[in-house]
Amino acid sequence: MTTTKPKRVGALALLAVFAFGACTGSGAGTTAAPGNGSAPASTAPDSSAPAAPAVSGTITVSGSSTVEPISTGVAELLKESNPDFNYTIEGPGTGDGFKRFCKGETDISDASRKIKDEEAATCKAAGIDYIELQIAFDGITVMTSPQNTAIECLSFPDLYALVGPESQGFAKWSDAQALGTELGTKLTYPDAKLDISGPGEESGTYDSFVEIVLDKLADPRGKLDPKTKHTTTRPDYTASPNDNTIIENIAGSPSSLGWVGFAFAEENSDKVEELGVSKDAGGDCIKPSAETIADGSYPISRSLYLYVNKAKAAANPAIVGYVDYYLAEGTISTVLETVPYVNLPADTLAATRTAWDGR
Repeated sequence: MTTTKPKRVGALALLAVFAFGACTGSGAGTTAAPGNGSAPASTAPDSSAPAAPAVSGTITVSGSSTVEPISTGVAELLKESNPDFNYTIEGPGTGDGFKRFCKGETDISDASRKIKDEEAATCKAAGIDYIELQIAFDGITVMTSPQNTAIECLSFPDLYALVGPESQGFAKWSDAQALGTELGTKLTYPDAKLDISGPGEESGTYDSFVEIVLDKLADPRGKLDPKTKHTTTRPDYTASPNDNTIIENIAGSPSSLGWVGFAFAEENSDKVEELGVSKDAGGDCIKPSAETIADGSYPISRSLYLYVNKAKAAANPAIVGYVDYYLAEGTISTVLETVPYVNLPADTLAATRTAWDGR
């Protein structure tokens, strides 16, 4: 598995990332020079954003690159009317974020999956108590090149055959045909090079993809790790924590295959072809969209979270002010006008606010 590790930053103006730079608010907004995955400087908040409370001080957030643009967008809105509010928001991946969080190095951990038992145990051993807050929905988009017209929809069995733990060494799509047929696929795979690119193991997107798509097929085949109760992807693909790198890899090969968070695929729909997905071989093929992710009909959908260190929040009013504003009526929906994630239903968001208020 080939892995590179640039850090990434979201901006409210566009869902995008920068190589080798964390997002640090130190003035009236944040400006960053383009890198791997360019984005312009942040913009003024939308008029529909709620009025910001008075907040000063500094917060540190790390974790999911998927959640990072939302957290950055909220921070930018809050910064507009609070010049003494400063923030550092980084997106090295959900797993790497929890490592820092459970060492007490960060105030908030962005996450594109729930905390794992072993991560929770590490936090507990370090005396770190936290609160979990669901903040939005996202989907994982399966992609290929627009030139790959032979493939329009893939089922979970297809994805297992192509990128699962038994597909190591398959150099062409057609190499997976026997395994796919055994799993019930109705497709004939093209006799073309199989260039796979996706997130690495530090990513919550990787974890979610494995859990949602591969685990149930791997279990009866004896391919679950007895300790983690999860399987893995094949190791021989190009992995990167930078979603823009994955997009470029998919666009750069006419017979590519990969997966990335829905928002990044949507922002690059001119470069990649978003495929429909079905749970079962020959099942209903559903393409990812805000509507199909929100109603759960798209089969690779997931929730997004914040994890807040309770002790740090009690000691730092800036953390409380930031999270209060994050969960205020209209804040997330304003940010999601510019980054294509999906709002929580009103009752779910209300439950998140109740959990935060009752911390």
